[in-house]
Amino acid sequence: MAEIDVAYVARLARIALTSEEVVQFGGQLEALLDHVAQLEALPTADVAATAAVIPSSNVMRDDVPVPSLARETVLSQAPRRQGNYFQVPRIITEE
Repeated sequence: MAEIDVAYVARLARIALTSEEVVQFGGQLEALLDHVAQLEALPTADVAATAAVIPSSNVMRDDVPVPSLARETVLSQAPRRQGNYFQVPRIITEE
């Protein structure tokens, strides 16, 4: 496995690290790369490529049109109306 210069990579990323952080992150990076090496050793030739690790199905319902209420029924519930429209209080005053 290639040795990674943590301080050099931090400089490239413009990240200021203390010498203690270089040692700490170097150990963490080494452990991560060891884990990746273990994963690379797994036999995956017979595993089908997939974008999901669990099976999924369409959970949407069919789009069934439902008739709207009659306009007069809806407007009969309005506190105030003006013709075929709801009448609401004015919120912008004219001065």
